[in-house]
Amino acid sequence: MMKDVTIRPIIEGELFRLWELSAKEEAPEWKKWDAPYYPHIPTTLENFLEKKDQLIQQDDMWGIYVNGELVGSLCYYWEHEESLWLEMGIVIYEANFWSGGIGTEALRMWINHLFKELPLVRVGYTTWSGNERMIKVGEKLGMSMEARLRKCRFYNGVYYDSIRMGLLREEWEERV
Repeated sequence: MMKDVTIRPIIEGELFRLWELSAKEEAPEWKKWDAPYYPHIPTTLENFLEKKDQLIQQDDMWGIYVNGELVGSLCYYWEHEESLWLEMGIVIYEANFWSGGIGTEALRMWINHLFKELPLVRVGYTTWSGNERMIKVGEKLGMSMEARLRKCRFYNGVYYDSIRMGLLREEWEERV
């Protein structure tokens, strides 16, 4: 059965679910793939809710929904806003939603949204060579590996490369 994947701004009634997925656990499985070389610091629901104004109805952070259930999030941030250099990110929090095309579909919709709403020339993201699935998602979406910074991410006693994937507006428009 095809899963119904949608993306949209997070609403206040979903904050408890977002906290459970993203900030409650000490060592969540998703963190092993999402920049695991940076520490994950769990937080109480009370502390999480103190930041609710940065989470609900935001332009730069949306939820990923499968059949109406919040399963992940998308974000963007300005690497250098004056030159419209935007980077994006994605997290699918639960492993049972991995490797089924949900992330690819959510990123496709996010890229469409970003190019439609912002005067961007390029979108991109940074990952690490240990996250081969994330590199493949970018390739499926027509992104190029624009940079590979060798052995600059240290995790579990091993050095990994930092990977920058990017896509120009005209490349995207040729695909759509």
